[in-house]
Amino acid sequence: MKDAAASQASTRVPGVPVRALLFDLDGTLVHTDPVHFHAWREMLAAHGVPIDEAGYARRVSGRHNPEIIADLLPHLGTEDALAFADAKEARFRALATGLTPLPGTRALLRAARAAGLRTAVVTNAPRVNAVFMLEALGLAEAFDAVGAAEDASAAKPDAAPYREMLARLEVAPDAAWAFEDSPSGVRSARGAGVRVVGLATTQSADELTRHGAALVVNDFTDTGLWEGPLRFLAAGRRGANPVGD
Repeated sequence: MKDAAASQASTRVPGVPVRALLFDLDGTLVHTDPVHFHAWREMLAAHGVPIDEAGYARRVSGRHNPEIIADLLPHLGTEDALAFADAKEARFRALATGLTPLPGTRALLRAARAAGLRTAVVTNAPRVNAVFMLEALGLAEAFDAVGAAEDASAAKPDAAPYREMLARLEVAPDAAWAFEDSPSGVRSARGAGVRVVGLATTQSADELTRHGAALVVNDFTDTGLWEGPLRFLAAGRRGANPVGD
């Protein structure tokens, strides 16, 4: 039934056969960079490695933990690097209290479900973090699938996370939109042939556009989103407010 509804939804606007919406997590569904920055700064300080916000944006944000640790702590062996990553993520979870979704997140997910679209999370975060955040946000049951770091054969910016999720959902690349806040995420989705809406929570609109975002918005209440890529959802909401919670 859901696939049939999605097919009907996709024909409401000619040329927009959308069947799935794919979401990054950190910085896209919830603004967590300040918490991650705090956790990284604490953990790196214990190793005598200072980092400021500019350094975090340049060398940490949007990257995969093994890549970050190899860059900032190249002296760590494999086991120590894994232990550091686990400790850092545990510290993040301890600091991440009072998480709230980006404005408009729940309204968008309700509209997607009503239209029969598939929805999924595609994140470089470890599964323990993804589960923690989705539960904290009250979104644990909102998605058809969650793809975490352990599930992909390679991390973003490689296209593997999106290619593998598309295969899992049985959705063609041109029948999906992805939502991403980082250049690496945009590149991953575009590499898989998926159109991207950028969220300007951690990077500038120019930077996201430069890497391939078709549209950049501040959050999910942006009228450009509901009048652009998601206009077929707005039209089918039967009077509901598209800029709700």
